[in-house]
Amino acid sequence: MTNKNAFGTDRNKTMLLVIGVMLIAANLRAPVTGIAPMIELISHSFQLSSIQAGMLTTLPLIAFALFAPPSSYLAKKFGLEYTVFLALVLIAAGLLFRSLGSVSALFMGTALIGVGVSIGNVLLPIVVKRDFPMKVAIMTSSYVLAMGIASGAASAFSIPLANDYQLGWQGSLAALSILTFIAMIFWLPQLRNNSKPTEVSTSSSTTNLWTKRLAWQVSFYLGLGSYFTYTMIAWLPSLLIQSGFSAEEAGGIHGIFQIGTALPGIFVIPLVARLNDQRLPAFGICIIAGICSVGLLYLPEFAYIWSFLLGLASGAWFILGLSFISFRTTSALQATTLSGMAQFVGYSLAAIGPMLAGYLHGLHNGWQEVMIMIVIVCVIAASLGLFAGRRVTVD
Repeated sequence: MTNKNAFGTDRNKTMLLVIGVMLIAANLRAPVTGIAPMIELISHSFQLSSIQAGMLTTLPLIAFALFAPPSSYLAKKFGLEYTVFLALVLIAAGLLFRSLGSVSALFMGTALIGVGVSIGNVLLPIVVKRDFPMKVAIMTSSYVLAMGIASGAASAFSIPLANDYQLGWQGSLAALSILTFIAMIFWLPQLRNNSKPTEVSTSSSTTNLWTKRLAWQVSFYLGLGSYFTYTMIAWLPSLLIQSGFSAEEAGGIHGIFQIGTALPGIFVIPLVARLNDQRLPAFGICIIAGICSVGLLYLPEFAYIWSFLLGLASGAWFILGLSFISFRTTSALQATTLSGMAQFVGYSLAAIGPMLAGYLHGLHNGWQEVMIMIVIVCVIAASLGLFAGRRVTVD
């Protein structure tokens, strides 16, 4: 089947598709991360326990894991375009529901957001592989850039919107739905071109990826990156506040971390293009993340620098992990299956991170144990990167 949306075939349709992909990407992290700087406000409003507050960042990750495999099934059953649009509807509904002002609505809305983001996480790399087969690296880095900018803005402006503009935490969280509705509008034209992964695959691979070592290596590499990132997202503001920063300063530094995740596409993709495989960057990124995590704890006066570097490492880790889904497969159908597997394994791990970090922090009301955990995760991921980064594909 001819690729209907490749660069140069129809400029207007292609630009509309690119904008749609970027707007969808912008909705795949900000609704989850934007709540972290306001955990204290929400906890005070509802008198939440620390475990309940931690669930506000963990619940979406659980949804990411549980709904990753069904996302692949929905795409094969109803088509990529329709299923992606459903993801946006769920995110918008969750954002509005979460802001209604009750504890039950808060958690139910958070769960809906998690389901919608899970579907988008799985399917967006498939849209890229299908419609931009020769531009996978560029498109992946571009939509990671969009994710980072949106999530950084959400973290940096959530407290000012809530306090300075008197919207409260409900209004600040609900404001994110504007971006979701814009994405829905730009994605509507794509519904005319709805197609299923089996229809655009050049070969119908029936390989059981759950039995393939390379698939597990890719899944764990991406998963440990998510574990690292969402642990940082959940607890970075609290760590900074305990180190002496104000809540507003902590939100701003948290935003710097998020913006840092957006920038690696500028240098990671050219670097990868010069290399025979991705082993060296996959290894080095994880080591840098571990070193900067330790620096954040023991030299907090350089928190702005550490947070920015951590964001760069996190973003580069994520870009490589997503790129491996395309680089290590031979068809859109196979990539869909690997994406679902990687998201399930990855977010099952990621859901443990914030909870375990919260438990370790509570042992002595400190962060040393948490940083030891993070360093161990970074070392394991660096070792996996030496395998997942090889220039091979699933048999």
